[in-house]
Amino acid sequence: MDVLGPAAFDGPRLQRPGTWVVDFSAAWCPFCDEFLPRFASLGKDGGFALAIGDLTDVESALWDVFEVRVTPTMIAFRDGIPVFRRDGRLGEGLDEGDLQALRAALGSSGEKAVPAGRDPP
Repeated sequence: MDVLGPAAFDGPRLQRPGTWVVDFSAAWCPFCDEFLPRFASLGKDGGFALAIGDLTDVESALWDVFEVRVTPTMIAFRDGIPVFRRDGRLGEGLDEGDLQALRAALGSSGEKAVPAGRDPP
């Protein structure tokens, strides 16, 4: 899984084509550590690429560019443009419900997304 820093973005745009889901997280965040295996499981679904937006450095420009207030925060990009966002909740982070919302959002707009627990057609 790619780890992205500020150079991978032009303001709020991801400098990569296609559909990417970025988990903005920090190495020191226990909720990020807990969420990462669930996030990585998205890669099994296909239809989009995964990356980590590294917020470990509290001085990273990504905090302000994406107005991240709670980690992890998950943003889906289509050809560089944000199309879905789910912010972590204080004291909880993100969970399976957030991943299901992401799958539904990407699947409902014509992107190939496979519902949780199903094999691709």
